Amino acid sequence: MIEILDYTKRFDSVVALNQISFQIQEGCIFGLVGSNGAGKSTLLRSLCGVYAADGGEIRIDGQSPYENPRIKDQVVFVPDFPYYLPQANLRTMADLYRRVYSGWSKDEFQRLCSLFGLDQKMKLHNMSKGMQRQAALICALAAQPKYLLLDEVFDGLDPVMRQLLKRIVSDQVAERNMTVVIASHNLRELEDFCDHVGLIHQGGVVFEQELDTLKLGIHKAQAVFQPPLEQQQIQWLREQLNIVKLDTSGSMISLVARKDEETVEQVLSELHPVFSETLPLSLEEVFISEMEAVGYDLDKILS
Repeated sequence: MIEILDYTKRFDSVVALNQISFQIQEGCIFGLVGSNGAGKSTLLRSLCGVYAADGGEIRIDGQSPYENPRIKDQVVFVPDFPYYLPQANLRTMADLYRRVYSGWSKDEFQRLCSLFGLDQKMKLHNMSKGMQRQAALICALAAQPKYLLLDEVFDGLDPVMRQLLKRIVSDQVAERNMTVVIASHNLRELEDFCDHVGLIHQGGVVFEQELDTLKLGIHKAQAVFQPPLEQQQIQWLREQLNIVKLDTSGSMISLVARKDEETVEQVLSELHPVFSETLPLSLEEVFISEMEAVGYDLDKILS
């Protein structure tokens, strides 16, 4: 299990992560989302033991990963820009990973090379961005880690390769109880892949929740009222529903509320709308709504 306890990381005067706390259970696929510069990559590098804490602590299986070879042996990190040895090919990198990770499997390496269709003798610097990404994933997965950390792993992969990666990772999670933490801006890819998600913004945690519970607990609704609602009725709505966002346009009200569908429909019905509908939000819509609630929205950026 991964435990993040009041963890703080600074770079000179910049606080990249500010006293964040949450847990990531074993055997789950955890999606890490957030605004640009929110601290996602910093957190992943902290989890794999690259950075020492400036406050609080990180525990993986009860131990700090920093300067801890035993824990690092169980954690593999694929960064946004994978590093390769000069003039290396896949075989060269495989030999390096074999020496570093005790869980290395030659058979799994050969199987993955076959599935991704990469030439083991081809120089990695001659490969496309997507092929280099595949090479990094092959080495990481063949090391058979207990914890796999992925940063923008879908970037550069075509749709077929993205689906192949999801299939392989999901199989390893099911077979070996591997834990995956994946940071990505591609929320549509995460939506059908992750079972937990955490949102961070400006170095702090906005929420951390099981994905299905999160989506069932926040809904958008539209309703038309004749005559249009008065201000006291709109205020009553705000009091009854934990509203993240509310817009009015004539007789129509659009809102996003942190309530289940039944509650939203019941509250709206008490105001006798001419028409109303309630829908769950996609992960991307949840992200936008929650970010707007903390002041990160398009109108403020453009103003």
